[in-house]
Amino acid sequence: MPKTHASYPQIPQTRQTFKAGEKFKEPDLELVPVSYLYSDVDGSYFLDQENFETLALPAEVVGNALDLLVEGTLLQLHKYNGNPIGLQLPMFVELEVADAELAVRGDTSSGSGTKTATLETGLKIRVPLFVKPGERIKISTETREFSGRA
Repeated sequence: MPKTHASYPQIPQTRQTFKAGEKFKEPDLELVPVSYLYSDVDGSYFLDQENFETLALPAEVVGNALDLLVEGTLLQLHKYNGNPIGLQLPMFVELEVADAELAVRGDTSSGSGTKTATLETGLKIRVPLFVKPGERIKISTETREFSGRA
């Protein structure tokens, strides 16, 4: 029996043979436009923009995406057979800078040219020296890096 990693349970394997030209039922997968509402101990809640239904996802599924979500953020929710199963974040989100280190004269001569900023969601990222608290900035959801002023 092959060894399994402690965090990955062994999945039973079944073998099945299919004939050439055999048809398969397509899975009922859809992407639904939603807006983020709020999160609590039970999970995160989203408003379906088409039928105004509230959809919930458990915290394990949402994961660290909450670092990029504020109330009203528009994104896509994956549904399988009508049930929410995951999120697709937009390429960029706009967040407000809650706090930023002070830029000190001469910082740019060291070559760094960036400082740490805390965003309204609590996420800490590196931003250019000109960014001030209260400003809205664009963040890449893929890299979680500063992409420009909003």
